[in-house]
Amino acid sequence: MELPLLSGITRRTLDSILRNPYRTIEIRSARNYLVLERVHEGDLIFLTYESLEDVTKGTEGIIAKVVRIERTHQRIPWEESDEREMSICRVQLRLVGLGRIIEIHEREGVTMVKVREMTHHEISMG
Repeated sequence: MELPLLSGITRRTLDSILRNPYRTIEIRSARNYLVLERVHEGDLIFLTYESLEDVTKGTEGIIAKVVRIERTHQRIPWEESDEREMSICRVQLRLVGLGRIIEIHEREGVTMVKVREMTHHEISMG
């Protein structure tokens, strides 16, 4: 299956999704935010711990279904940043399974990955 990629997700978050099949995460990374701008409720996505530069064939991660997306902006104190506002995407996910990347390509500025579903005993992530 071909899925959009969310990269650089913390191990704590990935472990939490594995323990509780419904989890809401907050995305602030511009690269991941752009991916979620093109995703709709009901779509599947692939999440991995690896940074985008380190994602290769064989990278493992989680396949999740987007249950709900909420895009918002948050004002930040001017002393802490050169910008006054930050875009945030809160996305509720439902665990579908585990996967391993078999192909990577870019489509319209979004990294897409072909993923093979795996069983729990096959995965070495973590």
